[in-house]
Amino acid sequence: MTDFDTSAANSKDAEYLARLQDYYADWKSIPSYAKLCEIFGIASKSWVKTILERLGKEHLIERTPDGVWVPTRLFFARPLAESTVQAGMPVAVMATQADYMVIDEMLIEVPSKTILITVKGDSMIGAGIHEGDVAVVEKRPIANIGEIVVAVVDNDYTLKTLDKEDGEFVLRPANPDFPVIRPHGSLEIFGVLIGLVRKYRH
Repeated sequence: MTDFDTSAANSKDAEYLARLQDYYADWKSIPSYAKLCEIFGIASKSWVKTILERLGKEHLIERTPDGVWVPTRLFFARPLAESTVQAGMPVAVMATQADYMVIDEMLIEVPSKTILITVKGDSMIGAGIHEGDVAVVEKRPIANIGEIVVAVVDNDYTLKTLDKEDGEFVLRPANPDFPVIRPHGSLEIFGVLIGLVRKYRH
């Protein structure tokens, strides 16, 4: 470990924050000053305290009434690139960030009414929804025609697009290998798809 360089202190805060975020992702806690000396690569606990206080002034972490450091919502924000990225021909992506985004806030408007459901099967693959994806669903009993919904049909849950045929509600898949669901009994809307999460594994 090296001694803390006061002249480079503020310029390195982004690096200290990144190391702290990585540790928190693994252990869901902000560790002791002794452990932070190791993580930050400095020898002095007093400089660790100084770093944490600076991050606190930036509203990235805060103290509980018991004096324990905990993350704020801004701690979980991720940098949003200033430029977009094309899915076709490659273009340069600027290294600078224009803003920050908290993913939870982007996907979820009403936390108390939102549930995550893992997708099974490939009946909605034409809509870009694959098996293993996590559907972000806002629970509500009413949906509009054309919305992708989680519906309860004859006591079974299914993810399909709500549609109408001859004045009757139907559930339409996004895969020609699957039939349109025309309920013989009840059809209840459990919720509406508002987002989708997919983690790519290499």
